[in-house]
Amino acid sequence: MSTTDAVAFWDGVYADRPAPGGPQPNVRLTETVTGLPSGDVLDLGCGDGGDALWLARRGWHVTAVDISAVAVERLSALARAHGLGDRVTTVRADLLESCPPGQFDLVCAHYLHTPFDMDRAIVLRSAAHALRPGGRLLVVDHGSAAPWSWNQDPDIRYPSPREVAAGIDLAPRTWTVERADAPRRVATGPDGRTAEVTDHVLLIRRTA
Repeated sequence: MSTTDAVAFWDGVYADRPAPGGPQPNVRLTETVTGLPSGDVLDLGCGDGGDALWLARRGWHVTAVDISAVAVERLSALARAHGLGDRVTTVRADLLESCPPGQFDLVCAHYLHTPFDMDRAIVLRSAAHALRPGGRLLVVDHGSAAPWSWNQDPDIRYPSPREVAAGIDLAPRTWTVERADAPRRVATGPDGRTAEVTDHVLLIRRTA
């Protein structure tokens, strides 16, 4: 399927959701980043923008990327409305075709899943190489499906964090896995429903 199909799909997903007035950050981001010095961050698949706004409020300069024009336009408007327009740069892009240039102290990819063909390993490897020494790549994946998920395939398999790390294939002499686990949490969906879900969390630090 083409990039045009993917754009139409994700524009539809976000257009069908109520525009969030104050989207919340992902808990795996807040528990990982709290205590780190602020810097430059690349947010892959920024979605509703809760992570980007939370980071910007804490002094980070955020480059937020999504394939959906609806998502990035909403985030741009929210950033301006919250007085964070100078700290949040939004980019509409297909990550397989291009990744924003620059060097970063953090790259985060939360639930970067899609029904379309995408070699995530290539995307994540390219983004990881944009990290400065000491920078971190945070990948948080679904380890189970919430009732409101667009993907309800009963046969879907969720790769473990270690499998994701192996797929990205970063040299051990340069990269250190700091976290690879599968914690559970209670999630709240767009319609207010709650459910217990599993996250697959991978944190890799660039050591040189």
